[in-house]
Amino acid sequence: MSCLFCQIVNGTIPSKAVYQDDQCYAFADITPQAPVHVLVVPREHIASLTDAEKSHHDLLGHLLGVAAEIARTHALSKGYRVVINSGPDGGQSVDHLHVHLLGGRKLTWPPG
Repeated sequence: MSCLFCQIVNGTIPSKAVYQDDQCYAFADITPQAPVHVLVVPREHIASLTDAEKSHHDLLGHLLGVAAEIARTHALSKGYRVVINSGPDGGQSVDHLHVHLLGGRKLTWPPG
């Protein structure tokens, strides 16, 4: 498959694993925008949040729960941001649903 994140999930492209289970894979972003920048990616290819269906609701909740657990293990008790970009105008650059976990510094608003 030509999807970048599918190749990372299946190990064809190397990454720095942070967490993995049967539903998702989390890895360090290669161009971090904060001291902690982890991507949480479902193993199932879903192009974007817009393409998620009702059958994916449990998976979407799982991705957020994993992001919260990673935040705890990275001692982000002062706070962090969870972002899902959807579509080109939303800033999505890889057509595979993914959750950004950003933290480790004070984050400003608006983000961009």
